[in-house]
Amino acid sequence: MSELVERPDAETDEPERIAVVGLACRVPGADDAEGFWDNLVRGVESVERLDPPADAPDGYVPAVARVKGAEDFDAAFFGMTPREAELADPQQRLFLEQCWTALEDAGCDPQRVRGRIGVWGGTSFNTYLVLNVLPSLDQERLLGEYPAALLHGNDKDYLTSRVAHRLGLTGPAVTVQTACSTSLVAVAEAARALLDYQCDMALAGGASLKLPQDRGYVYETGGIQSPDGYCRAFDADAAGTVFGSGVGVVALKRLSDALADGDRVHAVILGAAVNNDGARKTGYTAPSVDGQVQVLHDAYFAADVSPATIGYVEAHGTGTAVGDPVELAALDEVFGAEGLAPGSVPIGSVKTNIGHLNAASGVIGLIKTVLAVREGQLPPSLHYRRRNPRTDEKSPFAVNDRLRPWPTGDGPRRAGVSSFGVGGTNAHVVLEQAPAAPSPAPAEGGDLLFTVSARTPDALTASTGWLAEAVETAPAGQLPDIAHTLAHRRRRFPHRAAVVAAMPAEAAAALRKAAAEHAPGDAPAAFLFPGQGTQYQGMTAELLRSEPEFARHIDEVAALLAPHTGIDLRGLLSEPAAPGADDPLVDTRLAQPALFAVEYALARWWQSHGVHPAALLGHSLGEWTAACLAGVFTLEDAVRLVAVRGRLMGERPRGAMLAVELTEDEARALTGPELGIAALNAPQRLVLSGTEAAVARVESELTARGVAAKRLVTSHAFHSAMLDPMVEPFAAEVARVPLHVPRIPFVSNVSGTWITDAEATDPHYWAGQARAAVRFADGVAELLAAVPDAVLLELGPGRALGRFAAQVAGAGLRPVSTVRGARQNGSDRRHLLQALGQAWTRGVDVDLPRADGARAVPLPGHPMERRRHWIDARRTPAPTAAPAPTPATSTETSPAPAPETATDAVTDALSGAHAVPAAAPAPEASADAGPVERITAIWRELLGIADIGPDDDLFMLGGDSLNASQLVSRANRLFRVELPLEDFLDEPTVRRMAELAVRAQTDDPAEAVEQ
Repeated sequence: MSELVERPDAETDEPERIAVVGLACRVPGADDAEGFWDNLVRGVESVERLDPPADAPDGYVPAVARVKGAEDFDAAFFGMTPREAELADPQQRLFLEQCWTALEDAGCDPQRVRGRIGVWGGTSFNTYLVLNVLPSLDQERLLGEYPAALLHGNDKDYLTSRVAHRLGLTGPAVTVQTACSTSLVAVAEAARALLDYQCDMALAGGASLKLPQDRGYVYETGGIQSPDGYCRAFDADAAGTVFGSGVGVVALKRLSDALADGDRVHAVILGAAVNNDGARKTGYTAPSVDGQVQVLHDAYFAADVSPATIGYVEAHGTGTAVGDPVELAALDEVFGAEGLAPGSVPIGSVKTNIGHLNAASGVIGLIKTVLAVREGQLPPSLHYRRRNPRTDEKSPFAVNDRLRPWPTGDGPRRAGVSSFGVGGTNAHVVLEQAPAAPSPAPAEGGDLLFTVSARTPDALTASTGWLAEAVETAPAGQLPDIAHTLAHRRRRFPHRAAVVAAMPAEAAAALRKAAAEHAPGDAPAAFLFPGQGTQYQGMTAELLRSEPEFARHIDEVAALLAPHTGIDLRGLLSEPAAPGADDPLVDTRLAQPALFAVEYALARWWQSHGVHPAALLGHSLGEWTAACLAGVFTLEDAVRLVAVRGRLMGERPRGAMLAVELTEDEARALTGPELGIAALNAPQRLVLSGTEAAVARVESELTARGVAAKRLVTSHAFHSAMLDPMVEPFAAEVARVPLHVPRIPFVSNVSGTWITDAEATDPHYWAGQARAAVRFADGVAELLAAVPDAVLLELGPGRALGRFAAQVAGAGLRPVSTVRGARQNGSDRRHLLQALGQAWTRGVDVDLPRADGARAVPLPGHPMERRRHWIDARRTPAPTAAPAPTPATSTETSPAPAPETATDAVTDALSGAHAVPAAAPAPEASADAGPVERITAIWRELLGIADIGPDDDLFMLGGDSLNASQLVSRANRLFRVELPLEDFLDEPTVRRMAELAVRAQTDDPAEAVEQ
């Protein structure tokens, strides 16, 4: 993320354009862009008319344009404490949340994407600070320890840098403030930064919250606000606007990058311009025809297109008596010069639907127009009946007063969007329909892995449910894009689920019942390699066809093996044995090389998916795979030696093996010259090996005693004295090749502990390993003692080793089986994909499958678990008459008059006038409370968290270094000491702070610990 993507050297004839790859909004009547568009096309007005209060003054208009849930916020999701969220400007919170949502819509996780992401945005006046926060702070709290959270969370200067910090964005973070045009200017500036290669993606937008949201306004004759609560843009009865609340953000990229990255492009920004009216108008707040004409000319020059190609203009359209005629006059001058016929260009204003969203209005108009260009529909502009007589009746523009299809034309759909700010900063953006996306390759069908994650268990439940609904109605051909978007375009959270499916209905059903896993961090992987007895003809046959990386390594081993065995290894693996036919892989001379090849190819396949094992453990032959993977043997040498090992074993007389449920001591009592312990797999899960007669005798004896004993299907008595004659010849063969110190630690079958360098490079170790008992249970215990959080991946047929490991470690251990066993039905590929999903859900850092040509598609985002983080406004009734002077002897305080202006409110709060206690003070510790209790009370009050324990870590609670300084400052005053901040940061807990405070008071470490 810290590096800027290289600028391409090649020059092209086509100018670079800007793609809108993501968008998000919350506006009156809609919580998201989908709901917003639905309201637009249905002509829904979201300005509400409430019942006026009983004491409403003359001229009161009970019209409000509210955004739902402004009091609520998912503080934990963004790493904020409840108190920090409560103090922050809700406009900043809304903007932060929608920046995240826009990134999700763009299929971009800042933690994983290459390149820099910048953010541009602005907000309206912070009425929450004035009406809610400052009145809740008394003078001592406000001035005595001016909380930086109050400054950073409320000053506009910190809007975008806080977003950059919370989301991990490393491009420019620029706060833009140009009044009503703020958010469209932010878009224009972000687009320019992309063209200048200051960043590779940009977020741009704005937020506005008008408080109180349930209060209307008082109409003033000749003012900007509507006398009846309706915005009638360009209508003869237009008399004012209605201010409201909302937020919008778009995500932008260079078009060439977006197309190369497979992004979904909503629309294209061809060009943009920003200017100021200067002094070319009657007053500071008045609009200017000349200024607007100039910005229009500049925008179409930058876009390099004629205004005659524009099919729709989303106007600033406030519905004011002065603003509308001025705006239309400027448009007429620019578009009329192109010879356009009267009424040929549709025009509209979103303010008629949702009100004037102040600093957010420009980006909301842009989002509306992006969606209109994308969908090919023109939503109606509301409340229009007849032309404003102050506008030209021959104007090229006609208000689009009903839902219409986009006008047909020869070229792509194009539109213009205007936004003008009080003070004269004007912006205009030119949009074009997105280029046609490449036709998707015909879907081959087959199984796909769908992954979903969330920050909390409840959020995961919601996510899987939402995703199930989305997948269920998706066309089957879109499933690869959905799997791709989930795997590579979303943040990986700790609560996870994964399912494998081939069709939409199957995927939806699987998601609804998906098992949840918790992966608190990256988990190491350990590879387990089974030994002979698990192999069968046709194992991994489907993988040879579906997984090129796996097949490549099988072919590599097969080519090395052929000179030593003369067998067609691929033929043995690619087709199962005919029904009733003998399985040739029962022959140990074929079984061992075939099993080695499959295990080795599986290991390389997992490594190609980013899984690099922290440890290895093989069972018998499996230890050879582990050693080869660890670098003890080269692949060529390992293949030859495995073939020799199988041949030498196959030349020995036949024997038998018996699985028994005995302890090691009980089993050893049964051994003798012709019978030994071959494997200790798990507690009371041993294998005896020896001559047929010896095994039969013990089997009969154990059966009589009621001890479970089961013959194994095998040709020889492996790991028994019957193999002694092959040890020295095999040692001589091993001595012919170079042996290397292992690069990956693995556990020895012989000792049941980590193999030493001396053992790994000793030919006699490897010869004796075929004869010695396999101490697998000890090996599992040793591995998990060293890597207790390891996820065990069994790389070979079946799940025998996983079961043994679970018996050693307990039911909490759930190893992952990667290849189906001989008796398991089903698809090899599905089994492997399920294993990949299981590894991912348990925290293994897996490179999930990538489909060629897959593109990002819209999917439900991460649920926001919002909670109320809000300081209620102090309601003080306005006095009806001047209060009488308070007698000097009075102990009571008269009610303070409400401040007349916002400036008065700020001045009052800072001066201490009208000071009141905090809205919801944390309970203070009693006077006789101990240091821990007193410190805990400080923490609770500052962080806004009620349940804090003495050993809770400040940073795990969502605090930061600024909070640490505040806590130390408060503790210093409480205990009248000077606590060393550095010592506290070494262990930032309540207990540690209390210990430091007592130590500073007593200079007695023992007393500090005691207290």
